[in-house]
Amino acid sequence: MNFANMMQQAQKMQKKLQDAQADLSAMDIAGEAGNGAVKVICNGQGKFKSIKLAPEAINPENPSSVDQDTLEMLEELIAQAMNQATAVAAEKSEAAMKSITGGIKIPGLF
Repeated sequence: MNFANMMQQAQKMQKKLQDAQADLSAMDIAGEAGNGAVKVICNGQGKFKSIKLAPEAINPENPSSVDQDTLEMLEELIAQAMNQATAVAAEKSEAAMKSITGGIKIPGLF
């Protein structure tokens, strides 16, 4: 195999990696707990997208006492905390990879 063929293969692999990343980013993956009282959506890359809380998650003994504004406020606070934690984790991961790779960007790692 000559150098030109190797470069073509590398470019094809890079395109496939980019396509796979785009596909994963577009996915919605749901998880739930408490018989559906808490539902979370992430993308295929594990990035948090949203959370939905049922009144039963806040007050299981009297769910009707929980108003919609309270649920929305808690969902927003949890979403902000999850996004902040995810951003910090991504920064730390990128810094660790840069220290290993010497700053060379390798598709699929960061």
